[in-house]
Amino acid sequence: MKLKELYELIVKKGIEFDPRGREVVQKALSQINREYGKLDEKDRKEFDTEGLTNPYADTRILWGGPDTRVRKIMVGVDMEVGELILADRLNEKKEKIDLVMAHHPEGRALAGLYQVMNIQADILNKVGVSITVAEGLMKERINEVERAILPINHTRCVDAARLLGIPFMCCHTPADNCVTTHLTGLMEKKRPETAGDVVEILKEIPEYHDAVRQKAGPRIIKGDKNSKAGKVFVDMTGGTEGSKDIFEKLTQAGVGTLVCMHLSEQHFEKAKKEFINIVIAGHIASDNVGLNLILDEIEKKEKLTVVGCSGFKRIKR
Repeated sequence: MKLKELYELIVKKGIEFDPRGREVVQKALSQINREYGKLDEKDRKEFDTEGLTNPYADTRILWGGPDTRVRKIMVGVDMEVGELILADRLNEKKEKIDLVMAHHPEGRALAGLYQVMNIQADILNKVGVSITVAEGLMKERINEVERAILPINHTRCVDAARLLGIPFMCCHTPADNCVTTHLTGLMEKKRPETAGDVVEILKEIPEYHDAVRQKAGPRIIKGDKNSKAGKVFVDMTGGTEGSKDIFEKLTQAGVGTLVCMHLSEQHFEKAKKEFINIVIAGHIASDNVGLNLILDEIEKKEKLTVVGCSGFKRIKR
């Protein structure tokens, strides 16, 4: 498989499993294309044209030729300078790694992370939050994340990949879409009665089961195992944590249990004031589920050898 084909397949699967639904995604892409069509020549030169077909700014080929043949990939949650040097060292031992793929974005994909956060407004609307409220809350949070990213030296890892001659890409929101849609479907099918049932359902999944043994498995941080689950909302995609003021709106929308990868202390302090259960599934375990699901989709087309590191373990379904 060529690197370009791999990248395009990841984007395609990200759209297929996007919790907003394909129609919403296509409307968003059409809007971007219309806006691009109205730009003058000067502004077009500054426009990220990949966004015309890829709605996920945090997923990009960061370095490497699009026609690079990919047979063996080193995959990890955080692939930084150390992991790139590790890949180079393994290649010295004849491992023949063709591509390093990170989950968390680096380079211009990290710089554009805030741009995917608009996804969250549509997802919140699907669960029952007014779209005007969701957009209003997310706008402030998106601006906050954009400001936080501005001073980061985001090209550092990409420079290392270039100097080492190792093709490098990241797959963020498409993988997060996969785990979100997968877990949402699972909760809808199994209909847990309590927050404890939600945790037990998660622990049946191999990645979460392994995380339990690593002391990083699913746990209830608000409510208890006997708390009624009510409507379960899986919130695991859209760049990073959303607005810390959303919890009141979720309870008003009838959400009884929130399942997420992680929650900052600021968000937790806000959540404590509301009548809602919160289950932390586990950050790295959830990233593993998403990456494994998308790799399963890729391997339906062509078998690849995957070398796991930096918190990632390949589990096939």
